[in-house]
Amino acid sequence: MKQLDGKVAIVTGGARGVAKGVAAAFVKAGAKVLIVDREQDLGEATAAELGAFGDVAFLAVDLMDRAALPGVVDEAVRRFGRLDTLVNAAQASQQLLLKDTTVEAMDLALGTGLWATFLLMQAAYPHLVASRGSVINFGSGAGIEGMPTQASYGAAKEAIRSLSKTAAVEWGPEGVRINVICPFANSPGVEIWRQHFPEAYAAQIGKVPLRRIGDCESDIGAAAVFLASEAASYVTGQTLMVDGGQVRSF
Repeated sequence: MKQLDGKVAIVTGGARGVAKGVAAAFVKAGAKVLIVDREQDLGEATAAELGAFGDVAFLAVDLMDRAALPGVVDEAVRRFGRLDTLVNAAQASQQLLLKDTTVEAMDLALGTGLWATFLLMQAAYPHLVASRGSVINFGSGAGIEGMPTQASYGAAKEAIRSLSKTAAVEWGPEGVRINVICPFANSPGVEIWRQHFPEAYAAQIGKVPLRRIGDCESDIGAAAVFLASEAASYVTGQTLMVDGGQVRSF
């Protein structure tokens, strides 16, 4: 039996990058997946591609539209009949030095990251209680350690980790698990960075003990499948660094 047979998941930002890798891993592990993304054409193409491996649907939503977020959960339950895992992987931000970071840039990072995560968790809560399900949120080493030009991004990611800790404590008695993944993977954004700043990219890889960058599906997606599966039924309130040892948390 596949690890996630019979399970239903929502994956935000699933049209590309790390979130697409998570969606692919979930589908191949047997889950039914609703991919949520603002890019209609790319989202539909991703759903069609992953549909070769299982049951996948796509919903076009701009996560900055707070009023639309409860409808994401409603659509997953309407289409698939239940909800077992909410994966909040989407995040938009601008790379700016702190002195140049605008209120608008902070609003973008917090809106697509913290606010979307918070509102989707609230909407998903009763369904996750019913299924004794889980939430997988995405943090970042940029928030844990601090990185130049990542003021808004890092702030949003650390706020998400704090929210996750609270949820793990409050929702644990009802059987709902909350965990965070901090990835380092070959997403399109990282690939653009590699092309434009090859020396900085090589230097960053050199800081990774495993001396390679992670794969969106086989590394990050596999970790997410584990956290969503029964194998992790006693794991909650944790931040899992899936970054090749770049940030050492022990």
